Amino acid sequence: MSGTELTITLSGGSAADAQKVVRALEPVFGAADGLPADDRATVHTATFTGVGSELPERLPQHSAGHLSAPVSVTVQGTPENVEKASDTLSRAFSAHDRGAASGDQERERQLVLRP
Repeated sequence: MSGTELTITLSGGSAADAQKVVRALEPVFGAADGLPADDRATVHTATFTGVGSELPERLPQHSAGHLSAPVSVTVQGTPENVEKASDTLSRAFSAHDRGAASGDQERERQLVLRP
């Protein structure tokens, strides 16, 4: 994984739920490599290859829409990008932190987003 890459893995919910999560990150990270589309999939992934920008100051709380079911999200990337992604998702959805793990130059954080 390069220093500017952010990868998210999503499970639970539908492809539409996964799309809402990906779109919630786009204002900070730009467009992902693709949107989840297969409703039969049990795990969805998306990769953002741009450098994360500053968080918008006035991102409304829970602004990304309603999820149909809880969605587990794993965010992987540089510590700075993982924190930006976690903050963005916590603003956009009702999020519960499930923990983080740090490596040499990479961090991983797990969140559960609730409807």
